[in-house]
This record gives sequence, C-alpha cells and structure tokens, in this order.
Amino acid sequence: MYQLWINPNEKKSKIRKEIYGHFSEHLGRCIYEGIFVGEDSSIPNEKGMRRDVVEALKELEIPVLRWPGGCFADEYHWKDGIGEKSQRKRMVNTNWGGVVEDNSFGTHEFMELCSQLGAQPYINGNVGSGTVQEMSEWVEYMTFDGVSPMAQMREANGRKEPWKVKYFGVGNESWGCGGSMRPEYYADEYRRYQTFCRNYGDNKLYRIACGPSEGDYHWMEVLMKNAAPLMDGISLHYYTVPDTWQKKGPATGFDEETWYRTLKKTLYMEELLTKHGAIMDRYDPEKRVGLIVDEWGTWFDVEEGTNPGFLYQQNTMRDALVAGINLNLFNKHSDRVHMANIAQLVNVLQSVILTEGEQMIKTPTYYVFRMFKKHMEAQLLHSHLQTETVGAGEWQVPHVTESASMDEKGAVTITLNNLSAQEACQVEVHLTDREVKRVEGEILSSCYTDYNTFEHPDQVKSCPYTDYEIRDGRLILNLPASSVLCVTVTA
Repeated sequence: MYQLWINPNEKKSKIRKEIYGHFSEHLGRCIYEGIFVGEDSSIPNEKGMRRDVVEALKELEIPVLRWPGGCFADEYHWKDGIGEKSQRKRMVNTNWGGVVEDNSFGTHEFMELCSQLGAQPYINGNVGSGTVQEMSEWVEYMTFDGVSPMAQMREANGRKEPWKVKYFGVGNESWGCGGSMRPEYYADEYRRYQTFCRNYGDNKLYRIACGPSEGDYHWMEVLMKNAAPLMDGISLHYYTVPDTWQKKGPATGFDEETWYRTLKKTLYMEELLTKHGAIMDRYDPEKRVGLIVDEWGTWFDVEEGTNPGFLYQQNTMRDALVAGINLNLFNKHSDRVHMANIAQLVNVLQSVILTEGEQMIKTPTYYVFRMFKKHMEAQLLHSHLQTETVGAGEWQVPHVTESASMDEKGAVTITLNNLSAQEACQVEVHLTDREVKRVEGEILSSCYTDYNTFEHPDQVKSCPYTDYEIRDGRLILNLPASSVLCVTVTA
C-alpha cells in the first residue's frame, strides 16, 4: 500500500482556472464541422455554433480558449475574417492540408463562441507575416470604446460595444512556422510589436511572448533577459510523441511498451517546467511573468484514410493518463504556470470532442478535464507520495502521480493517476491534523487501449467512485490499473 501525506495547513500557490484552458485552430475539422457549421446547417446550432458541442464543452467550464492558431496565426490576416461572409477573402491553408479557408469564422464568430462557452478569449496575433499596424488595429477593433476608425468598422459589422480581451499572444512559434527567427531577433520584434498593443479604456492586455519549444533553454534565457519587463507571460510548447516526429506511431492498437514509453515522455514536462522556471526565476524572482503552456498533448499518426494535414487521431485511455499526468504537474507548478491550453478542442490531436456529421462523442480526455475542474481557483496543498515504479528498462514510470488542493470551504480535492497498464494498487491518504469524515469521488477506468467510437460512444466513461474505506480517520483508496481518480474529502 502506498502512502500519501497531505498537509491542509500548508497552502501553496493558487491553481488558476486558466491552467484548464483549451486551444482551437483553423486546422482540419476543429473549427469547421467540429464547432462551426453555419446558421443554415441541418445540424442544430446557435448562431452557427453546434449546440451539442457547446453544451458538452460548457460542462467543462472552459476558462480560456486560444485562437486562431498555432501556425495558422502567423498567416492569418484578421480583416479577411470580418464583414459580410460572402465577401470575405478566401485563402489556401498552406500549413494544414492545403484546403481553402473561406474566413466565414472570424473575430465576431470567435467572440460569439467564447460568449456561449463563458470562456475568456485568448487571441494570438500575427508577427510572422503581419505588420505592427495590423496587430495594433486588431486590438483597437476589438477593445476600443469611442470614436476611431477601427471602432467604427466594428460597429458597421454589427457590434457597437467593444469586447473584453485580456490574453493576447504576440506571435506563435516564431522559432519555426512563425518566422524561423533567432531568439535575439524575436526579442526585439516582440518589444516593438507589444508597444503598439495598447490598453484601451479599462481593458488591460495580458501580453504573452513566444517562448521556447521543449528544452530550448537558450531561447528562454534570451527572451527573459531582453524582454521580461514588457511581458506578462511567455509560452512553452511540448507534445508527447511516443517515438519520433517522423514515425509517431498509431493512436490505437499500441502495446504495453509503447504505453509506458508514452507516459515516460509525458513526464518530461516536469523537467521542462522546473528548468524553464529556474531561468525565469533569475530574471523574475517575484514570479510576475506567467509560464503559459499553450500547446501540449499527444501527437500520433493520423487515422487511416484521413487527410494527413488534418491531424485527426483517436483518443484512448492512454490520452486520459497523459492529460492526468500533465494537469497534476501544472497544479504542482502553479506558482509559475499561469495558463495551459491542450491541443486541440475538437477533431484535432488530443481532442476532448470528436464529431462526424451530426454525431458527437466525448473522449477519455474529456472526462479527465471534467473531473479535474474541481482544482480551479483552489489552493495547492503540500503533498508527498511514496510510490514504486512500473514498466521496464528505460521506460519505468511512477506507479501513481497526484496533486491536492483546498477550496475556499475547506474541502480537499485529490487527483491520482494509476500509470500501470495491468496492476491495481492501494493508496492510504493521511491528512495532517484531520480525520476524513466524508468522501465524494469520480473515476475513469478501463483497459489501457480502450476508446470511444460513434458506434460505442460510452465505452470509456467516468462514473461515481465508491471503492474506498475510511479507517481510523485515514482514507484507503483502491485504484484499478490505467485509471484516473478524483476524490473530494471533507474532514
């Protein structure tokens, strides 16, 4: 039996709700078909947004949604996506599948989606192929309240009142698809572009600089050294790829070794958060600048018969464990991690929703987000878990990972992941100076290769958790193999 010690008297950082954010890009069937079908569609919709998808996503209480990319952001010119839809400029989406982008989903439509979801918009501006003027005018168009050319253009397009836009990214992956820049060059470009992203009225922008890919610590060093006072956040991108970028492996039909290899590579996020955080600490010891992990998740080979540029992949219990591991890590590093955005929302990479025509299913990852939302805005608690390892050779991983938080009413939420493909285990929870009196829980548990299909949409689904025992004030939890558990404890 493993031992988990939690000290409710030692509260740490606040777990910002934005850690549970999402990402939507003009990529494959994420926006079109997945979210936006247009008002004339036979699929039930509200102002063009799929009602079934919106209702499912509202259960997750999505705090923030990133758009329009991704690589697409640095080819996106926002004025092409406003005004009468029939008059909007068409373009080829050269990054993703070479399909025609008709720009029928633009700024107004994205803001409508955020309104329906109750989510904060996170806009990613175009540095790679855009201009300072273009970015400056987009901020003005969205947020200026008064008489100005962009405000008048917004009103002519049907919106008199400005929107509230807090999060604004100045470029995306500027080291790669966003311009192939050197960090020194991008640092200067960031300083220039952000200058003209102004605060209008009471709208205060949270400016996010393009940070490093994975373990590029030099990029982080240069940006923090040269631009930290001018940023509120800096991004980090890391995808879990089981093998290599050239041969990622299938999303389904994998063996146990691949299961453990995938989870081991996911745990590399711990090292990234620690080392990048240490660099940030040198230039920002007060931790004012947030680390924004605005692209993370699994990346496998696309499903057979689908467009390779659409990045459509199935979602199994392996994805659920990847989500559980990462979310626990973000919780534990919430003193520095201010936001995270899983890639992506619907039909792309590690999605929480898959659609096919009028059909919609929730993925295993969906249920993990629904369970973990109890951590939002709670206080991280000091915790220590004694556990062994599972797996073999270089792909050994901890049997269990965890995090714990306390809400404003004093309830303690604990999330645990059993990383073993085959072995169940027990965890004994000790709450310092407290005795467990009441427990509510939810668990996601299935064979490690299981997933949902349109024919069998509930193959993997969370359910109430009752397999526990309260013994002398301590809580004994039974964790099945390949499971994700969330329990809320009242002492």
